[in-house]
Amino acid sequence: MPNPDSTAHPTPEWVTDPAVLAARFSPRPRRIAMDTEFIRERTYWPQLALVQIALEGDAGLEILLVDTLAPGITDALAPILADTSILKVMHSPSEDLVAFKRACNVVPKPLFDTQLAAALAGVGGGLGYQKLVEQLTGVALAKGETRSDWLRRPLSPAQLEYAADDVRHLFEMHDVLDGMLGQLDRRGWLEDDATRTVANAENESAERWPHLSMRTAQFLDLDGQRRLIRLLRWRDAHARDSDRPRSWILDNELAIALARNAPVDRATLQSQLDAHPKAPRKLGDAIWRALTTPLDDEAHAPDSRIAEKRDKERVRQLQSAVAARSAELGLPDGLLASRRYLEALLDHGEWPDALSGWRRELLEPTLAPLLDH
Repeated sequence: MPNPDSTAHPTPEWVTDPAVLAARFSPRPRRIAMDTEFIRERTYWPQLALVQIALEGDAGLEILLVDTLAPGITDALAPILADTSILKVMHSPSEDLVAFKRACNVVPKPLFDTQLAAALAGVGGGLGYQKLVEQLTGVALAKGETRSDWLRRPLSPAQLEYAADDVRHLFEMHDVLDGMLGQLDRRGWLEDDATRTVANAENESAERWPHLSMRTAQFLDLDGQRRLIRLLRWRDAHARDSDRPRSWILDNELAIALARNAPVDRATLQSQLDAHPKAPRKLGDAIWRALTTPLDDEAHAPDSRIAEKRDKERVRQLQSAVAARSAELGLPDGLLASRRYLEALLDHGEWPDALSGWRRELLEPTLAPLLDH
């Protein structure tokens, strides 16, 4: 296939017909570049509004702007996303994958994440698309339209150009970064991480112990923590079912307050809700049931107060060891192991899934002596 010219600006093709979309993938390409535009301000699930796809055609780069609001389009997209013979080149795609799962009931794979690839290649950690494009290709992209209403129709010329730019340089970056990873013998690292990213998007189950990610939970006693877990699990289920943001159902401040000062009866709960400006008063009965109904597994919940007892010096030692190993490998800080995962490793003595595979192989010889103290 020809290598697309970075200076070429093909006119994007607006696609609303499922048959046209299917025809553009016959025969199947070996790789495509993809991005999405979605809205998530008023919903729990991202609303997929547009899919941008770049293809390598006989005449050079071709860009499709696929209108996912058109009837039948998401059904036509699904087999393309699911085709494992097509490599999907994307940039920082975690939320895009969730949008695809919701709209098309499939998560695209296999995946090449240019942001992750840049980090693994030592180019830089957490680089945005525009910055990485400029760093690797020398092209400076416009920053407009990041907060556009992508659900409106028709989209403006500025929106269409911005959307097309989001896939215009992905093939170039893929070529450069894949070459760098090959030289460093790190392609397997990227494949492992991409597989984990896809698995996370495919797994829509709620977090089992949501209280652990709330710092204020460490100030609750065990009974308070269990009440908080009940509330947070109920909130997540209700948010999913109603497709509304979690904070619209029950904000963190009120959840902590109810868990700390448990109401003795339904009337007391209503008084607490009435005193809170953002309280979901109409959901009082559901909140009461959640607060007062024990969960089957809550007795096994990790104690969030473990943070108070944690040996901070040992955490610093682990961080220093990881930082030194990262420097040896030319990796950005935090890529090998974040503080959060090191704390989990220290607290529970088990390697988190996020530190499995190549990360554990690299880190275990260095960290094992520190963990045995």
